Amino acid sequence: MTTTSAPSTTPTTGGPGLPQERRLVTEIPGPRSLERLERKRAHVADGVGTTLPVFVAAAGGGVLVDVDGNSLIDLGSGIAVTTVGNAAPAVVERVSAQLEAFTHTCFMVTPYDGYVDVCERLAELTPGDHAKKSALFNSGAEAVENAVKIARVATGRDAVVVFDHAYHGRTNLTMAMTAKNMPYKHGFGPFAGEVYRAPMSYPFRDGLSGGEAARRAIDVVEKQVGATNLACVVIEPVQGEGGFVEPAPGFLPALAQWCRANDVVLVADEIQSGFCRTGDWFACDREGVVPDLVTTAKGIAGGLPLAAVTGRADLMDAVHVGGLGGTYGGNPLACAAALGAMQEMTDHDLVGRARAIETIMRGRLDALQAEHPVIGDVRGRGAMMAIELCEPGTTEPDPVRAAAVSAYCHQQGVVTLTCGTWGNVFRFLPPLAISDALLHEAFDVVADGFRATA
Repeated sequence: MTTTSAPSTTPTTGGPGLPQERRLVTEIPGPRSLERLERKRAHVADGVGTTLPVFVAAAGGGVLVDVDGNSLIDLGSGIAVTTVGNAAPAVVERVSAQLEAFTHTCFMVTPYDGYVDVCERLAELTPGDHAKKSALFNSGAEAVENAVKIARVATGRDAVVVFDHAYHGRTNLTMAMTAKNMPYKHGFGPFAGEVYRAPMSYPFRDGLSGGEAARRAIDVVEKQVGATNLACVVIEPVQGEGGFVEPAPGFLPALAQWCRANDVVLVADEIQSGFCRTGDWFACDREGVVPDLVTTAKGIAGGLPLAAVTGRADLMDAVHVGGLGGTYGGNPLACAAALGAMQEMTDHDLVGRARAIETIMRGRLDALQAEHPVIGDVRGRGAMMAIELCEPGTTEPDPVRAAAVSAYCHQQGVVTLTCGTWGNVFRFLPPLAISDALLHEAFDVVADGFRATA
């Protein structure tokens, strides 16, 4: 890390050309960020929270540069969004060209190529070689809502099964599907009905094999819901906000087999885990699971708002004409960004890059666990890894230590995120454009944080 005087002007350009370094020139947050924080308090609703109150002026590669000139290492990727970086060349080029052509027509009024191009690419990339179609939306929650709509129409059934620790969004239906109360659900009810919760495979806490955990979940579903009432099972192949819970091997295939046998639609929520994040194009790919419907968002478009439901053509076509859509869904700029992001992923083998990042992160996290018994579990895959902090020798969550280490990292110029039902999980989501050197430096800071808070 270098220490220099504050710049006289705020950076105005970002992208991979930014110096890839951790640089602190003020305390975090600095005076200019603090001034802007006062404006935020005056004009932005208090319900919109902020993890690290630095105002970003430029970003690219593996760094965020704030208005005070501090350069922070990014281990969050805007919650798994900037997988290809904050201003990847192919994204910038395609969006700039589209911006000069037109910004909006509404695909439901007058269509355009970009929307169809994205749907065609999704059919090629998502799991399975069957005929597929897609519909585009604005956010992950909107995609999940529409997947449920499609499943209900296609099956003529109402019930939806989700899992413990799940996160699916902040709309009324997706809040019902989300497990954690605070801050996502508290005070916002009543919620949509016909949503049922099954136990998730959580190897660190339940000690079950994938097959055993699947039998437990299926038993709950059959007894409390009934397959003949069930439209769909919605599951994150690797849970996100719930704590990066990776089910035991065999859990997802067993669920998929049960769904097929009972004509239940299997919906894979790949919103956080999709698009190379886990070292495969989609997390389902690791065990060869082919869902009926896949929901995507976050990393799909390099930072622009876009989401999709992609699935079996017969299911997607079950909905009447006009039943799917939205004014901004598949906006031309977002579609251009998505095509650029997918080009970056292919051209630069970001699946392979995610696996290389996993090798680095797992090595560093395993070493931390050996030194600090508060780390009860190291889990995840690709560039989607986590550690769960517990009272040593137990599974009793330790959210206080997690918050303390995260606060230390923030002060030292590393953007870190916590998650989990109990708030005791550190999640690491670096952009796949980050360098090995920056990644190692970031984990040096994380290691220092554990030592400083011991």
